[in-house]
Amino acid sequence: MIRENKWKILITTLVTLLPMLAGLLLWNRLPERLPVHWNAAGEADGWGGRALAVFAVPGFMAAVHLLCVLCTSLDPKVRGQTKKVLGMVFWICPFMSVLVGGVVYAEALGAGVNVATVILAATGVLFVALGNYLPKCKRNYTIGIKVMWALEDEANWNATHRFAGKVWVAGGLLVILVSFLPGDWAIWVYLPLTALMALLPVGYSYLYYRRHGKKE
Repeated sequence: MIRENKWKILITTLVTLLPMLAGLLLWNRLPERLPVHWNAAGEADGWGGRALAVFAVPGFMAAVHLLCVLCTSLDPKVRGQTKKVLGMVFWICPFMSVLVGGVVYAEALGAGVNVATVILAATGVLFVALGNYLPKCKRNYTIGIKVMWALEDEANWNATHRFAGKVWVAGGLLVILVSFLPGDWAIWVYLPLTALMALLPVGYSYLYYRRHGKKE
């Protein structure tokens, strides 16, 4: 997988590091300390030096990106995976890195960004995108709903991921709506909502197993 996708890996890694370039271009306009953490209401409550925000955060995201690509490439079933599903692995970290970098710089420059709304809305969009790709995900050990009942039975896997796709699309749309709630209401609705999105496919897979058993 790595050899066949070396250019895609290079491009996505460079995109992940784009906030570093943006930070260098904005260096003289940035304050000495930048926000690097926000509370449930979207208010900055953690600060770091300029170098930390500009270099360490994108660098960490790039390392996570390469680790995800490496782990996926070591999966013995990855060669049978669809290109669209593999695209999730390549683009999730670049997407998050550019988003976080943009929020950090906008907040540091006093752009008046509602951080909670932006992050939650973007997360909702990501859930919708992932939900559209989940039904296309073939059985593997690194991507998808990796519970034992689904991993041991292809029919269970396919049914679980079709169900999960619907749940994640619907949940993602709800997250987008929730992101506009005032104050810290958004995060307190978001947390149980995403927990439900994670647990429902697991419960569905187990019930499918109880009803149909293992077919292979």
